[in-house]
Amino acid sequence: MFRKANSADLPEIIALLADDPLGAAREAAFGAVDQSYREAFAAIEADRNQLLVVAVDDDEKVIGCLQLSFIPGLSRKGMWRGQIESVRIAADHRGNGLGAAMIEWAVEQVRKRGCGLLQLTSDKRRPDAIRFYEKLGFVASHEGLKLDLS
Repeated sequence: MFRKANSADLPEIIALLADDPLGAAREAAFGAVDQSYREAFAAIEADRNQLLVVAVDDDEKVIGCLQLSFIPGLSRKGMWRGQIESVRIAADHRGNGLGAAMIEWAVEQVRKRGCGLLQLTSDKRRPDAIRFYEKLGFVASHEGLKLDLS
């Protein structure tokens, strides 16, 4: 059900990332896969502290994705932390527990790597996603800030 993504999955992953109003405005999901996605995928694949994962159905169709980053740090006595990014579930598979199962799987992967903390951010314009993460035990303990450099 969950596996490491491969380059052939890129069109489906990009389509998932673009399948909401926020993603539709920032992703290039139509036509040939843009070189920037290919370069990003290659960098993720080459970095042992990055894991791009897909959820697939019985026909191996990509129906979900997420990226895990494993981050070393000095704070908290040198504790490693996990970071979840780019979580998406195909619209026709939402509400059936796949998202929760994917996050639970990610939690286990982070634990296996010895991380003491798992963090994520969710855009404030996605209140349903925030409620979803809170139901899974995530706590809004910090205020996240971003600086757009594009």
